[in-house]
Amino acid sequence: MNSGWEKPRVSDTVRQDLGTHERFAHEAVFYDGPAAHAHAVLPFIRDGVAADEPVLVAMLPDVTVELRDELGDDSRWVTFLDMSDLGANPARIIPAWRQFLSAHHHGSPVRGVGEPIWPGRRPAEMAEAVLHEGLLNVAFDDGPAWRLLCPYDAVRLPADIIAQARRTHPTVTGPSALGIPYGGHDHPQHLFNTELPPPPLGATRIDFGVDDLSTLRGVVRRLVGAARLDQDSGDDLVLAAHELAMNSVQHGGGRGTLLTWHDADALIVEVRDSGSIDDPLIGRAMPDFGGVSGRGIWMANQLCSLVQVRSGTEGTQVRLHSWL
Repeated sequence: MNSGWEKPRVSDTVRQDLGTHERFAHEAVFYDGPAAHAHAVLPFIRDGVAADEPVLVAMLPDVTVELRDELGDDSRWVTFLDMSDLGANPARIIPAWRQFLSAHHHGSPVRGVGEPIWPGRRPAEMAEAVLHEGLLNVAFDDGPAWRLLCPYDAVRLPADIIAQARRTHPTVTGPSALGIPYGGHDHPQHLFNTELPPPPLGATRIDFGVDDLSTLRGVVRRLVGAARLDQDSGDDLVLAAHELAMNSVQHGGGRGTLLTWHDADALIVEVRDSGSIDDPLIGRAMPDFGGVSGRGIWMANQLCSLVQVRSGTEGTQVRLHSWL
């Protein structure tokens, strides 16, 4: 079958010198709409298969079907994951890449394809996927060498998302966002330190301390019931909010504030305190559950539809979304 792939012109390619891929190589490729989607990544996948490299592809199901068809028998050498499931909460993606590397990287080359940003994602999801793309560099730059290719729809995605892709990828192929510099580790740190958009004026606000945790759980439980979440999602949100409130009283100055509201898509619970988190990768590695910290945000990432964490000099906010 004819792939329709055309190699980008040299003038359309921006590359930072990465030597011979003796380090993590984080690459973006911009493609021109759905017709070019699969073909933007096929050469990268085929090269990996031809070189006997382990290849993991995490993309949306419709593209995966097309890729399997184009690869034919070679598709059996590729591991496919559904990014709409894996990347629903982008904070879960880095642990999946770590697991893949642990299983397959034994001193030989490894490559992956991941597309966490696609047209139609909610604004909060887009924001977390952009942060995730920057944090990939923080997570893997000091580790073993491997290659990760991230496709972007340059036709249908907003211009600011394309510009962010240039800031989060040292290597970019395609004509979009030329001249925008790679941001290194400073860019995701800046995103992590920047407060989230404020809650609506009508948000419910509760200040709490250690003696208020039981009452707080009851409040969240009533809000879950009023929002008509299914029982499992409601139980998960109550548990996640409780864990974060515990974090606040233990590590955030002994007190915190819970805010909650809902919009057309989600019931949202935010926990704030005066503490500060230094590690922007918080919640993206399984903690030592016998330890004193790190458990709450990890658990929230496993329990909730989307989790947003921001921390700076003014304190920490963790925002939980449970889709209605």
